[in-house]
Amino acid sequence: MAPASMSLVSPSRGSQQLLSPSSITPSLSAFRARTSIGASSPKPSASPRIVCFSGPLPSAAAVAVSNGRPDGERREIRLGLPSKGRMAEDTLGLLKDCQLSVKQVNPRQYVAKIPQGNEDLIIVHEALDYGDCRLSLAIPNYGIFEKIKSVKELAQMPLWTEEKPLRVATGFTYLGPKFLKENGLKHVSFSTGEGALEAAPAMGTADVIMDLVSSGTTLKENNLKEIEGGTVLESQAVLVASRKSLVQREGVLDTTHEILERLEAHLKAVDQFTVTANMRGRSAEEVAKRVLSQPSLPGLQGPTVSPVFCIRDGEMVADYYAIVICIPKKALYSSVQQLRAIGGSGVLISPLTYIFDEETPRWQQLLSKLGL
Repeated sequence: MAPASMSLVSPSRGSQQLLSPSSITPSLSAFRARTSIGASSPKPSASPRIVCFSGPLPSAAAVAVSNGRPDGERREIRLGLPSKGRMAEDTLGLLKDCQLSVKQVNPRQYVAKIPQGNEDLIIVHEALDYGDCRLSLAIPNYGIFEKIKSVKELAQMPLWTEEKPLRVATGFTYLGPKFLKENGLKHVSFSTGEGALEAAPAMGTADVIMDLVSSGTTLKENNLKEIEGGTVLESQAVLVASRKSLVQREGVLDTTHEILERLEAHLKAVDQFTVTANMRGRSAEEVAKRVLSQPSLPGLQGPTVSPVFCIRDGEMVADYYAIVICIPKKALYSSVQQLRAIGGSGVLISPLTYIFDEETPRWQQLLSKLGL
C-alpha cells in the first residue's frame, strides 16, 4: 500500500472525504473534488487534486482514479484526516477557516496505520495549535488498584506473572509494549479492543488502558485515573507528508506549499484584528508620530496613515487621516482607548483571516529537510 502523500495527524477510524474549493482562489483548481458541492461537476484538469481519507488507502488493485491512471501514475494527492471526535471537528474547522472545506462521501469505516519508522514521512508543520493531548496509562481507582499511584508501584505488584499477565487495552501496539518494558513490567499482554477503551476495565476485558487523554473527563467518568510516570508522550496535531511523494510526484510539493502557506497565514491571524480610525492632523508624519507614541499601537511594522479627502468651500482638503493598524485581541480595548486619547474617532474593528509573510519559515525548513 503506497503511503499517503500527506496526513493530518494519525488518521483514526474513518472514511473517504473530498476537499472542496468553495470560495478558494483560482490557483486552487488543483483541489477540485470528484463530486461537486453546490455546483456542476468540474471539468477534467491536468492539475493534481486532493482526495481526503480518514482511514487507510484502498489496496493498489482497488484504486480507481478519475483520470483512469493506475495508482503509480495517479494525479490525485491523498490527504489523511481524523474522522471522529474532537480531533476531527477541530481539523475540519481549521481547513474550513483556510477555505479548504471537506465533504464526507463514503461512510465505510476503516482503521488506519502509519508504519513505525517510515522514512518516507516528514514533518511539514508541527504546531497547528490544536489537538493537545497525551498518551497515558490509566488504571481503575478501585479494587486492587485503589492505592496504586505510580507506574513503579504498578510494576511492583506481585500479581503479574507469565500465567496471569497485566492486561492492557490500547491501540498503540508499538509504543505500549516499549514503554511498559522500559518501566519494569515484564508480564504484560495487549489487546487493541473495540469501541471505547475506557470501558474495558469495567467490562473485565482489560486491567488497565493506554490511550490518548485530553482533559481527563472521560477517564473520571469511567472510574479511571492517571498515575505518576504514566505519561508516554505529549502531542498535538501535526501535518506530515511522504518524502518520496514530495520529491518525486509532480504537483505534490507545490500543493503542499499552498496548504502550508494557508495554514501559517491563518494561524498567524488568529486573535488579530484590523483597527481603522480617523484622526485630525497637519501631516501624515505628524499623525504617525502620535500613533507610535502609544505602547499598544505599533501594528505589525508600523501604522498605515493615509489622507481622508473631503470638499470644503468648493476645494478638496485633507484635514483628517485614516490610521490602519493590526492589534492582538488581548490589547484591543486598551488600543481603542489610546487611539481616543490622541484624537482618534470613528474606530472600526474587524477580525483578520490571513497574515501572509514574504515567505513562511516552515517552507524554507521543509526545502532544507528535502535537500532542495
